[in-house]
Amino acid sequence: MSSINTNAGAMTALQTLKATNKNLDVTQGRISTGFRVSEASHNAAYWSIATTMRSDNNAMSTVKDALGLGAAQVDIAYTAMDAVKDTLDTMKKKLVAASQPDIDKVAIQKEIEQLKNDLQTFAESATFSGGNWLKVDTAETQKVVASFVRSDSGVSLATIDVDTSKTALFTTAGTDGLLEGGIEVTPEGAAIEGLGSLTGSATLDGDGDGTIAITGSDSVTWADGDSLSFTVNIGGTASPVTAEYDGSAWTLTGAPTGVTLTVNGDGELEFAFADAGDDAAVTISGFSGTHAAGDAEEMGVTNLDITQLSAADLEKMIGHVDEVFGKVTTAASELGAIKTRIGSQQDFVGKIMDAVARGVGQLVDADMEEESTRLQALQVQQQLGIQALSIANGNTQNILSLFR
Repeated sequence: MSSINTNAGAMTALQTLKATNKNLDVTQGRISTGFRVSEASHNAAYWSIATTMRSDNNAMSTVKDALGLGAAQVDIAYTAMDAVKDTLDTMKKKLVAASQPDIDKVAIQKEIEQLKNDLQTFAESATFSGGNWLKVDTAETQKVVASFVRSDSGVSLATIDVDTSKTALFTTAGTDGLLEGGIEVTPEGAAIEGLGSLTGSATLDGDGDGTIAITGSDSVTWADGDSLSFTVNIGGTASPVTAEYDGSAWTLTGAPTGVTLTVNGDGELEFAFADAGDDAAVTISGFSGTHAAGDAEEMGVTNLDITQLSAADLEKMIGHVDEVFGKVTTAASELGAIKTRIGSQQDFVGKIMDAVARGVGQLVDADMEEESTRLQALQVQQQLGIQALSIANGNTQNILSLFR
């Protein structure tokens, strides 16, 4: 039955065309965006999961940057530690050289002073972005962010811990750094400089009495335990003499009878003679001396001074430097292991980010081959729908022909 009030065929064709157009819009949207789920209305569950995972992936990207900063800090510290290790090796060689007899310890000490300065410089220069793991105020655990973790209990960050008590060369508080501290040594008495050119002479009076002040000796400050050696020549007879100072008076050994030694008011050594012989000609020369041995003190690589060390103490100091060298080598190994771990963590984080991106893609990405095929099918359906609607609307025109 045909009706001019109700065109059922046209209504059906129109509904079919609307459905086709709707599906066509969806497919075109997927092709345009590349997403099967681009907003919550498409699939609320998948959209929520994808949005959360994308946010987590952004956080992981920041973690990767943090690992890069940590890797740079470790690399700086390791480079400086390696330089310190080489410097300690050189210092040990200098100590071995200083152990040889008749060696110029003063010249070697000048080289050691430069090595000590290098150790300080290397530690202070190991700074990256304001952080320094080799020179710290207090040895403590530093943290490098390693991963971002989401679990049932919430979000957390995993870290790689760096114990600076194992890497710090210097600390300003707390325990000593690897280069600080030392062993107990007793410095030998140092040679008194400037005595070799000193001399004094005079012809005593008829009774052989008189004094001789040694000009230039006032430049020396005498202390308890200092010693002197010199030669007293009276009338052609030479007597080698040694003198020991106790802080207030000199005790002479080997001196001719009647010879005494004091320090006069001008700070000069002054010899007094009694009964040296009638009109005796006296000459005093060949001065040399040694300051008193120092007190026992703690000496390490940062305050090393070999100029007054005995052979036994030099040997002890070589052992100490070798021990410090071992500690620094171990610390460098620790930094190397941390550097390797950070590198592997960087690779892992990168792979995790890729895996998350693939997982999100599985949920929300459009299958472009499938959508392309569907688009073509829907375009054909659309054309057929238009044709069907046109045919259904044409039926009413056929009814009109019945009234002609």
